[in-house]
Amino acid sequence: MISYATALQHILQGCQPLPPERVPLGQVLGRVLAQDVHAGEDLPPFDNSAMDGFAIAGGGTELAAGQAFAVAGSHAAGDALAVYADDACEIMTGASLPDGLDSVVPVEQVSVLERDSDGRPLRIRLEAAVPAGAHVRRRGEDVALGERVAIAGTQLTPESHMLLAALGVATLAVRPRVLAALFTTGRELIDDPAQPLLPGQIRNSNGPYLADRLDQAGGCMVHRETVGDDAGAFTAALERGLAAGAQVVLSTGAVSMGRHDFVPDALRALGAEIVFHKVAIRPGKPLLFARLPGGQLYFGLPGNPVSSAVGMRFFVEPALRAMLGLPQEQPLLLPLAADARKKPGLRFFLKARAALDAGARLQVEVLAGQESFRIKPLVAANAWAVLGAEADILPAGTLVPVFGLDGRGIILTSGVDANGY
Repeated sequence: MISYATALQHILQGCQPLPPERVPLGQVLGRVLAQDVHAGEDLPPFDNSAMDGFAIAGGGTELAAGQAFAVAGSHAAGDALAVYADDACEIMTGASLPDGLDSVVPVEQVSVLERDSDGRPLRIRLEAAVPAGAHVRRRGEDVALGERVAIAGTQLTPESHMLLAALGVATLAVRPRVLAALFTTGRELIDDPAQPLLPGQIRNSNGPYLADRLDQAGGCMVHRETVGDDAGAFTAALERGLAAGAQVVLSTGAVSMGRHDFVPDALRALGAEIVFHKVAIRPGKPLLFARLPGGQLYFGLPGNPVSSAVGMRFFVEPALRAMLGLPQEQPLLLPLAADARKKPGLRFFLKARAALDAGARLQVEVLAGQESFRIKPLVAANAWAVLGAEADILPAGTLVPVFGLDGRGIILTSGVDANGY
């Protein structure tokens, strides 16, 4: 067995950021930006009113309460720029500030002294002092022309989408999604949730889980298949996945030491280089990593659900991040809520829950039910606690690395107990 650090080093050695592609702004959510973006215009693009009220000429000084102004017109959002002299102008939120006027007084802070036959204000009086430049959004106050607004190597969010849309960005250079194929092995697996189970059969939970995680981590599934415990059928399925363009291949099961664990020999027969097989971790010790003849990365994950989850989170996802040009994640260091014991010599990845203690301090609780077949504790978890290989007993308060369940980080929630309810 090799250490986790050595295994990860071997994986990342062959991972380079994929060449960028340019896509429309409406298709960039969740994608990784390949180039910095600088604003091509000011935001706001012109001085405009932050309130419904009246634009007035303050001359750069505060206007005292009691002053009266003639209202020369009305200006709404979308109207062309107007020019006024010393009069006031009725103005709506978002309307451009007319030339000659420099402050806005909210409608609630004026009295209308005179109206026309249609009820439009003709003359107003200030009922409160108006500071110079009050309630005006200045051109470029949010973003100035040329300012960097998005940084290469970051994932694009709905918030960044909003900003880039406001700046008129039409297309972006982003990293392509990593094309992936997924194979779940085992003649006991049943894919159809409506099919009754026969003796010895189980439902395929790894397939849906890994497909979801691949999508969230920046992958694009191009082929997915369940195959029985047969090397020939597996080889044919793998060839279909590679023909579909897969750059990364995942399989679950058939990588341990049993008579039906055929994946290592099948890969060797195809000319693959098995970089490592078995890592000093729990769960997931039998994990295999290989490079296929075409340069594709191959991850053979153990079949138990939590072993597959650990393999995905701590081996596959770092590779995807490197291919997408994302920096590698850094864990939080959190104190253990209670004593923890483990077998020395293995690095443990444990289902855990990060939460605030009675003093509002963040800590991490290792959950019950750490066996690799137990899925329900994973629903209660919001984190993975990592216990180093050298440790055997870790007292409460010991700082340990903690990762979120996925790359979004640790999400604190309420209303879920340690049983997942």
